[in-house]
Amino acid sequence: MKTIDNFNFSGKKVLLRVDFNVPLNKDFSIGDDARIQAAIPTIQKIRKDGGAVILMSHLGRPKTGPEEKYSLKHIVSHLSQVLDCTVKFADDCIGEQAVKMAAGLEARDVLLLENLRFYKEEEKGDAAFAKKLADLGNFYVNDAFGTAHRAHASTAIIAQYFPENKCFGYVMAKEIANAEKVMHNFERPFTAIMGGAKVSDKLLIIESLMDKVDNMLIGGGMAYTFFKAMGGKVGKSLVEEDRIELCKEILQKAKDKNIQFLLPFDSITANAFSNDAILGEADNMNIPEDMMGLDIGAMARKSFYDVIVKSKTVLWNGPMGVFEMSNFENGTKAVAVAVVEATEKGAFTLIGGGDSAAAVAKFGFEEKVSYVSTGGGALLEYFEGKELPGIAAVNA
Repeated sequence: MKTIDNFNFSGKKVLLRVDFNVPLNKDFSIGDDARIQAAIPTIQKIRKDGGAVILMSHLGRPKTGPEEKYSLKHIVSHLSQVLDCTVKFADDCIGEQAVKMAAGLEARDVLLLENLRFYKEEEKGDAAFAKKLADLGNFYVNDAFGTAHRAHASTAIIAQYFPENKCFGYVMAKEIANAEKVMHNFERPFTAIMGGAKVSDKLLIIESLMDKVDNMLIGGGMAYTFFKAMGGKVGKSLVEEDRIELCKEILQKAKDKNIQFLLPFDSITANAFSNDAILGEADNMNIPEDMMGLDIGAMARKSFYDVIVKSKTVLWNGPMGVFEMSNFENGTKAVAVAVVEATEKGAFTLIGGGDSAAAVAKFGFEEKVSYVSTGGGALLEYFEGKELPGIAAVNA
């Protein structure tokens, strides 16, 4: 794998694909700058060598072209502060201004291009659009793991215009190295913790991990489809009826492979999807008809804790409940505490991006686990064994 450590960027104009898809508050201030912070070492290495940096990113999901709330201009001030330099901004990513500003860059300058997704050609993987981006620089670095599973113009197509001058940044290299450690160099006991709303979102990764893990812990809304498959009464809890047979197959496969497949014994229930709802507790095989499970209960928290703290490798993807609401955050927090304790005991713990990363950040544990991935969907697909276009394009 070629990374930026294999090159000297003196005199280069480096097109650097980053993932600055950060949450913005109503006043356009940045809610969480973790993705920006992650990219700083890559940017600074290029600048230290004497290269100029042209930053490319998307933000949000604009549908019909430019939208004020998705403009990357909102992060310029913060980025300038973090980098301790004046970050230039082009109000288009391929227009006349972008071409002129890129041409005028000097050593150690930083230019941020406007949101790539203001052009529908970005997500379509349009080659002509990718060529216009490529013409702005003479070296390509991909450091956007969060979009590596998308065959977009700036992540997969653009690399062909830099047959020799392309490599990965530090974020991408770290993500791949840590994912490989979990998938191929793990120590036992290996525990996977899967949560989130839907079984369908995690089916492939669960099946992929079945050949590796010793323990599979299931929480979140997806657990209730398993309980329904086992003949349980789950009240108004989320159930994917069309996945019940698949859940039965997974349960049988876990039994055949002698995997401890641990479902939560109990739930914190509510009569509505609201933090102000009437709360209750119930055995997950017998939730009252008018109630729904929104978090794992006390017995489940204890049984999950006991398994996690004895593990040597832990992969966690997906919350145990609706942790955004204070009444239903305790299950996710208990798992986070257990993962931190396992880390302190020497386990390698990987938090799989998305909501899991948000939960770890909410509870202030980012620095207390081995690694927090910046890419939820990309990491899932990597674990599912799929080839990621953004990685394949640079390796080609």
